Amino acid sequence: MRADIEARPAATLPETPIVTSRLLSLLLAACCAALPAFAHAGEADPAAVPGDAELHVQTADFIAHDFHFSDGTTLPQVRIHYATLGTLHRDAQGRPTNAVLLLHGTTGTGAAFLAPDMRRELFAPGAPLDARRYFVVMPDGLGRGGSTKPSDGLRMHFPHYGYTDVVEANHELLVDGLKIDHLRLVLGTSMGGMQTWMWGERYPDMADALMPIASQPIPLAGRNWLWRQMVVGAIRNDPGWQNGDYATEPTQWTRVWPIFTIITNNPARLQTAAPDRASATTLYDTLVAAGGKDDANDVLYWFESSWDYDPGPQLGRIRAPLFAVNFQDDLINAADLGVMQRLVPRVPHGRFVEVPEGPHSYGHQTLAHPEVWKKYLVQLLDGTAPHAD
Repeated sequence: MRADIEARPAATLPETPIVTSRLLSLLLAACCAALPAFAHAGEADPAAVPGDAELHVQTADFIAHDFHFSDGTTLPQVRIHYATLGTLHRDAQGRPTNAVLLLHGTTGTGAAFLAPDMRRELFAPGAPLDARRYFVVMPDGLGRGGSTKPSDGLRMHFPHYGYTDVVEANHELLVDGLKIDHLRLVLGTSMGGMQTWMWGERYPDMADALMPIASQPIPLAGRNWLWRQMVVGAIRNDPGWQNGDYATEPTQWTRVWPIFTIITNNPARLQTAAPDRASATTLYDTLVAAGGKDDANDVLYWFESSWDYDPGPQLGRIRAPLFAVNFQDDLINAADLGVMQRLVPRVPHGRFVEVPEGPHSYGHQTLAHPEVWKKYLVQLLDGTAPHAD
């Protein structure tokens, strides 16, 4: 299988391109309250933070040829857009020693990790993933951002991709494109967290450490699938849908899009953002408008692509130390289901923490606040040896 990489010039962080809609800005304009930056996570905020002078983002496109999807279809070319920080180091045998893979959530792209909080708390000098020490790879998952996606032209004729395909496309990027066959760390948030479990199972010897954040190793069901099905059903039943072959973007489905913010945010944060009926109505209208910024075909595929997610039966295959981080006020990954207590013991070197609700928590969106969870990342890195002979 041939693979090509088209490199792009290095850019300082203030020049990093914005790749999806600015929902946070819309929220701020609507209600003058700071909902989390991952409310629609997929962009790099150009605001400068300490240490930015040392962070230089490089972007490129990797082309995988004759990519086989798990639904049995093949595309002659699949493009994976990605960004990197730092310099790749290799040992005397040429093996990578400092590569880190970061995986974003359902509505995001790799640029979500370049938000100011992420840059300051993770990549700045002295931070856990100090870009002077690590080579950080942040791909746009298949179906999103600058990577190949339904809205590129195939629409509903695009392969019915699943999370397995997203993992495999990123694996080809690393192995065939960047010549990286070993990782110091795989860390993912939300959907990226789910795919981190999958990485541990599919490639048990590839990473020194795994950190899934805001995820559970079970198929989507119950509340976690019901709210997603609301979005999927609204798109499919939109009068303007036309089975995805619309000339003008359908808009009626966006009336249900605020469910995303409702389910992913801490209720106290929402109450602060919308403390009375008028401001709540304004916020609702703003969220509806923001929903129309993304292509309906792409959104439909985002949510339906979880169809093949079920890591539970294979958790025993994970060999790398795994430290899962969840949040007690996360409505998507409900702590009271007892999933982590039941399943994490199946991982030979697995452990987890459920961060209590507190003044610095944001529900599911706490994933966008590494100041809350980076201490667990430090523990994981300190407790795992780098790849060696």
